[in-house]
Amino acid sequence: MNSTTQINKVSSLEDLYKLLLKQIDGLIDNSLPVISNLSNITAALNQTFNKISWVGFYFKKDDYLYLGPFQGKVACTKIKIGTGVCGKSFEEGKTIVVPNVHKFPGHIACDVETNSEIVIPIFNGNKAIGVLDLDSKDFEAFNETDKVWLKKIGGIISVKLNLTSVY
Repeated sequence: MNSTTQINKVSSLEDLYKLLLKQIDGLIDNSLPVISNLSNITAALNQTFNKISWVGFYFKKDDYLYLGPFQGKVACTKIKIGTGVCGKSFEEGKTIVVPNVHKFPGHIACDVETNSEIVIPIFNGNKAIGVLDLDSKDFEAFNETDKVWLKKIGGIISVKLNLTSVY
């Protein structure tokens, strides 16, 4: 396993993401199972940002998204595509930033303490196969900077990992 990068949490949000991107790129090891790589990615995200209360992946199988590697409280294990923030993000193939989940139509409250969320679709080629979901207890925890950099992280995951074997 590659060594981890030290992240200074008092850096700017953009600087944190620059360091995190390097760390994630270095953590990915294709000699390991995909699940091991995804687990380390969730840990790296969780360790970098104090605002995250839950972070994890969901991957498509049939008409549902199923829980993958995550960090945080017990989570919803099965989400119908098109429902909730994760299901909508997957269905539309676009990142969704939700400043207040209580105002999002059809929000699924896996953790009642969650107040904001960002969900990034994960692709295999041009086909969405899952999502990366980040929750926060804070309102308006995620912004355009998070969106830009998390999409870059999703891109690294899509390019560097063989995601055909997730489910």
